[in-house]
Amino acid sequence: MPGSPLRDLAAQASGSAPAATVVDRVTAAVRTDILSGTLAPGTPLREESASARYGVSRHTVRAAFQRLVNERLAVAEPYRGVRVTSFDRAHVIALQQLRAALEVEAVRIARERYGEEWPDVALEAAREALDALDRLDAEGAPAAGDAADADADHVSETVDWLEVERIHADFHRALVAASQSPRIIESHAALGSELLLFLLHVRPHYTLASLIAEHRALLDEIPLRGPDALREHLEHSTRLLVGS
Repeated sequence: MPGSPLRDLAAQASGSAPAATVVDRVTAAVRTDILSGTLAPGTPLREESASARYGVSRHTVRAAFQRLVNERLAVAEPYRGVRVTSFDRAHVIALQQLRAALEVEAVRIARERYGEEWPDVALEAAREALDALDRLDAEGAPAAGDAADADADHVSETVDWLEVERIHADFHRALVAASQSPRIIESHAALGSELLLFLLHVRPHYTLASLIAEHRALLDEIPLRGPDALREHLEHSTRLLVGS
């Protein structure tokens, strides 16, 4: 859907839409390009070209870029301007350490409360996220008559991976929510787009089916093993990206 969030930007910029709404839409358009991989890590974000593309002022573009910097999807560097965040080894490790501090502690708190038998309500949102991934997997699967001719790359292309990443993030947010710890939940929610960026980079290491299977196994293990299960899960995904 290239350019789909952008069609009405020029009209809104010159019409009755509030300026903040135009900034929101430019931010959303560039965010989507980053999180879909259209804009690769390290890509410069140019105010002039973005202003022309979206039909808005450079001031509006500058405000949108600043939001992306605040979300850690972009970095602003003196004399180099704004660039898409480079997801290097140090960035991966730092983010995963922060995630572990929040997610593992959230699961520890929940397990302390529930023991090894968590009530359905505590796991319901995580199960719903996995069910949503199952539906996406079914929608992307080839029809029975086409199965013999389909290959993994073709099937992968039919999956809306940006939606997969959003639901994947919802799964992890659901685990954190089970802690009922407002400050941990708030801090984890603040990772927002940065977590989606991590999931974009881990995407090549999974098929949708393997992603679902791994997270269903995790959900089964968490009541029994608690924080250890989640810690091992996060360490595994870190190794996939840093190669150690």
